[in-house]
Amino acid sequence: MKTIFIEAKYKGEFDVSKIGKLPSKVGVVCSVQFVNYLDKVEKYLSSKGVKVFVSKGNQANKGQILGCNASAAFTIKDKVDAFLYIGDGRFHPIAVGLNSDKPVFVFNPISGQFKELDKKVIVDYKKRKKGALINFYASENVGVLITSKSGQNINLDLINKKLEKFDKNYYYFMFETLEFNQLENFRFIDAWINTACPRIDEDIKVLNIEELV
Repeated sequence: MKTIFIEAKYKGEFDVSKIGKLPSKVGVVCSVQFVNYLDKVEKYLSSKGVKVFVSKGNQANKGQILGCNASAAFTIKDKVDAFLYIGDGRFHPIAVGLNSDKPVFVFNPISGQFKELDKKVIVDYKKRKKGALINFYASENVGVLITSKSGQNINLDLINKKLEKFDKNYYYFMFETLEFNQLENFRFIDAWINTACPRIDEDIKVLNIEELV
């Protein structure tokens, strides 16, 4: 079966004048719906004396990020004082904050709202991850979540190599679409390790395999 990916671009009002005050050096990122407005944003901010940095990362478009891939921010984090995310919701800007440890400002073109992402959101997220790591160390039976989705699945040999240094009993769970409530049926599992989309940890108590140290 052939698959065609069609990008859904935003075509509504986009008033750059509603973007508020920013630091002098800013990295600009966005969800895919707004990539065609990046040049407009860059010109506006430059006219206000802001030096703008935009990176392609390893995504298809310049400045584009996903909730599970903020490489467009990570590659320029040492050049900027803060980031401006263009889009709605907290999912993507949280990813930027976690990957950069820099202030993140959010401009929602649909509502016209401009605000800084509350730093407490990032702090609380990191506390949860620390708690999940401590729980893993204390666990005996560990469930390993593995997806069959293309682009999210990791080679099993790489997974085993990462896990072998920890003396645990591992149980592997393969899925295409994860139904979180089904995990409750496996009460003998003390901790869960996720090898799929790293932002699954927004929905369940899980430790991403990249976070094992």
